[in-house]
Amino acid sequence: MMRSLWTGKTGMDAMQMNVDVISHNLANVNTTGYKRERAVFEDLLYQNLRQPGGATSQQTQLPTGLQIGTGSRVVATSRAFMQGGLQATEGPLDLAINGQGFFQIAMPDGTTAYTRDGTFEVDSQGNVVTSSGYALQPALQVPQGTTQLTVGKDGTVTAIINNDSAAPVQLGNIQLATFINPPGLQAVGENLFLETAASGAPTVGQPGTNGLGAINQGYIETSNVNVTEELINMIQAQRAYELNSRSVRTSDEMLQKLTQL
Repeated sequence: MMRSLWTGKTGMDAMQMNVDVISHNLANVNTTGYKRERAVFEDLLYQNLRQPGGATSQQTQLPTGLQIGTGSRVVATSRAFMQGGLQATEGPLDLAINGQGFFQIAMPDGTTAYTRDGTFEVDSQGNVVTSSGYALQPALQVPQGTTQLTVGKDGTVTAIINNDSAAPVQLGNIQLATFINPPGLQAVGENLFLETAASGAPTVGQPGTNGLGAINQGYIETSNVNVTEELINMIQAQRAYELNSRSVRTSDEMLQKLTQL
């Protein structure tokens, strides 16, 4: 059986997965805080028919070898944590991070998740929570009767209660977390990430210090997906898929000629 049949098949599988990644990016073009992914490829094992540097006599050796590749595959999806655009909403609990960092979210199982989605709400107990109802960490509670809520760029949260502007109350401080390798975080859906051995342990600090971004109240961070770029990538992936399928078809035609001899 021709190697090219199986080699072409690996190329088609890789390009199909590449299109899956691109489609996921396009599906999340309007997802708050979403970070685009790209497929990472590697070539597969080689069959060494002549080893480079092999001796051809006692005084001479092969300057190059004869190596036949067996195709390619997708080995990773790398997430680009570039800054997304800031869109004004004027919502008091719409918070965007301008720079590095993640909001910390308390999960029901006691673990901590991380997100760039700063679309927060208030639950029935006054707790600041995500759209899925998970509480912001450190915990932040908005008192009943709050008429104005202010979140500073450094994460300081103050409120005016019952229109008493002469005595604003400090409710707490929002802290951000950073990782030495953000692409190593595990995406779990709901705009959340989990710490992994690859991401390293989080470093928590005050917004605007030690390289952490500032918090902008009344804004949300939009997806960093570039639709034009993704469409171009999809066209390239489609053409690469067609070329790999053409190599399979050509190998089949060659075998067909061979059976007719």
